[in-house]
Amino acid sequence: MSAEPTRPGTSTSPAVRDATAQPDPRRWWILAVIGIAQLVVVLDATIVNIALPSAQAGLGFSDDERQWVVTAYAITFGSLLLLGGRLADLFGRRRAFLIGLIGFAAASALGGAAATFGVLVTARALQGVFAALLAPAALSLLTTTFSDPAERGKAFGVFGSLAASGGAVGLLLGGFLTEHLGWRSTMYVNLVFAAVAVVGGVLLLKPSVPTAPPRLDLPGTVLASSGLFCLVYGLATAGPRGWQSDYTLGFLVSAALLLTAFVWWQHRSTHPLLPLRIVLDRVRGTALAAVFITGVGMFGVFLFLTYYLQHSRGYSPARTGFAFMPMSGCTMIGAIGSNTGLLGRIGGRPRIVTGMLLSACGMAWMTNVTATGPYVVDVLPGQVATGLGMGLITAAAMNLGTAGIDRRDAGVGSATVNAMRQTGGSVGTALMSTLAAGAFARSLAGRQPTPDLRARAALEGYHTVFTASAAIFAAGAVLTLLMLPGGLSMEHAHGAPGGRRPSAR
Repeated sequence: MSAEPTRPGTSTSPAVRDATAQPDPRRWWILAVIGIAQLVVVLDATIVNIALPSAQAGLGFSDDERQWVVTAYAITFGSLLLLGGRLADLFGRRRAFLIGLIGFAAASALGGAAATFGVLVTARALQGVFAALLAPAALSLLTTTFSDPAERGKAFGVFGSLAASGGAVGLLLGGFLTEHLGWRSTMYVNLVFAAVAVVGGVLLLKPSVPTAPPRLDLPGTVLASSGLFCLVYGLATAGPRGWQSDYTLGFLVSAALLLTAFVWWQHRSTHPLLPLRIVLDRVRGTALAAVFITGVGMFGVFLFLTYYLQHSRGYSPARTGFAFMPMSGCTMIGAIGSNTGLLGRIGGRPRIVTGMLLSACGMAWMTNVTATGPYVVDVLPGQVATGLGMGLITAAAMNLGTAGIDRRDAGVGSATVNAMRQTGGSVGTALMSTLAAGAFARSLAGRQPTPDLRARAALEGYHTVFTASAAIFAAGAVLTLLMLPGGLSMEHAHGAPGGRRPSAR
């Protein structure tokens, strides 16, 4: 595809010519390869969490150091996503996809062989670097491979189910591997997934060739990457240091200044890293907000429900993973059904709003969990509602968030979706950790901290977190109800990739 003429207010970034304008006859096999790559990125955000106690015992690092095994991945992944997306646009999505997979596998092998805490953290940071290249490349390949509205809906249903349920799958797989093969296997398993995806990518994906010399917005890259780094790092330190500490506030203020400067520069840059037309569109902007809200609320489920099952109910890692299976299955059902059949015809706004309300109800149900009540009463109904809701939201919002983006910008547009999700997760981790710690401290204030009182205080922390998650999803329902046009179907949201916009029905 030849480059489009430059229009006022648009990027002059070089177009990337796709090998064919016709639908690829192997597109469903390509979807399978892209899905495996997406699963690698998503499940790695949680698979290590459940293995952390075993890794800590094996390598002998402290509780204060433990958070860096998670934070190192989140910081590099979140801060480099926009750069990774633009590199995929400029140098080819297939190339970025394969390099991301191979690099992620190499970093995983380093982490599995780590003999010290420093090597493990370094490996996790490298995983984040290559994930920042892989994730937007995978989503942009999906966006450019499926342009037919009906097929696009089905493809995003499958992709969305993996994106939304991958965290629960990571807990299931991480629990099984940790209990039976040791914590190192949670790192080595990535080599298996990556090998399959690399072979599939080499055989199925067609290379794209830049039609003009690649140009990168270096000032925008520095401002965006450093701003996102300060934001994710500041949020990560809010839990242990507190929101009011000078250290935390310094990073958050720096993030605000750097990201403001980034937006200012994008208005002036000839080759912007993130063309602002991508995020200023009302439909796409609201979809991105829905992805962010879901990222914030989801951590009320995965992180603290994991703590609750292991610490309050005494579940083993493997049993904890199995306890997440109903939610994972319901997430897949909700996501696959979101863009197909009857649901695919009722419009994007009803799906996202319904998903937000279902997730809010699920979280509200779990605000009354106990340490001894039956799992099928205390936990299961909330998991089912939340899983269905997150599936509906993720598939519909990711579809709307990438619909109609010019092929030149597919990588950075997809990176923006991933950045909103990753930033939402960082906000959720910091916010929920602070709320839980505050509720725990208030419950023990002025009392002798006996084991029984500490257990009750922990439950108060979980109740607070689930209440906050319910409120966040409820607020998301109101926002999307007000901001998204009524009856908005995916094919009418932005038109086909390339910029045409039919009127909404």
